[in-house]
Amino acid sequence: MSMADPKRVALVTGANRGLGKAIATELAERGLHVIIAAREAQAAGAVSQELNEKGLLTSGYQLDVTDPGSVARCFADVGLQHGRLDVLVNNAAIAIDRRQFAVSPDFERVHATLETNLTGAWRCAAAAIVEMRANDYGRIVNITSHLGSISTMADTNIAYRVSKAGLNALTRILATELQGTNILVNAASPGRISTRMAGNQTDRTPEQATDTPVWLATLPDNGPTGSLFHDRKPLPW
Repeated sequence: MSMADPKRVALVTGANRGLGKAIATELAERGLHVIIAAREAQAAGAVSQELNEKGLLTSGYQLDVTDPGSVARCFADVGLQHGRLDVLVNNAAIAIDRRQFAVSPDFERVHATLETNLTGAWRCAAAAIVEMRANDYGRIVNITSHLGSISTMADTNIAYRVSKAGLNALTRILATELQGTNILVNAASPGRISTRMAGNQTDRTPEQATDTPVWLATLPDNGPTGSLFHDRKPLPW
């Protein structure tokens, strides 16, 4: 089955705007049925309707990655309704601790950030793998950040940095555990793009940053796993 086969099903978290919406759009343009997942059902449905009106195949689904029940329901429903899940893009994330320092942390912000960016992605990956194992096929793409690189780790944005460093570690661990299967797990750093989360501080649009995540989401069976990429080029962790 080719990646252009509409029977392939992808789920993108945080797909109601920004990079998530751009990735979801390109995957749908490639012929996949894309589940537009967002915390608010109305937002997910609005994007799905917008893309469907363009002739693309999508569905909207309410998903709160911080809620174990919401994650379990979403992935079980996808498996029931579509009979498969082939691609998961863990895009949902928050950045709420700018100008925060590790020596004087706001632990409420730390907890909220880790729960969304790391534990939430972990929950989704674990639930997706259950569905992917049924067909021995899967592509998991974790959207990370250069701020999570241990080799260039610095101060400020501490919870966000730690959450992305943890996501990088999770990527390597899952890839190792899934060796011998056709479920490939990789991470993609889109670089600085103009989104609400980034404060719209650059001229690079989300649509200009989809190449690597979409490439990883549609890898051939002998594609890389357990790696970190930016613009399709491998990066140090």
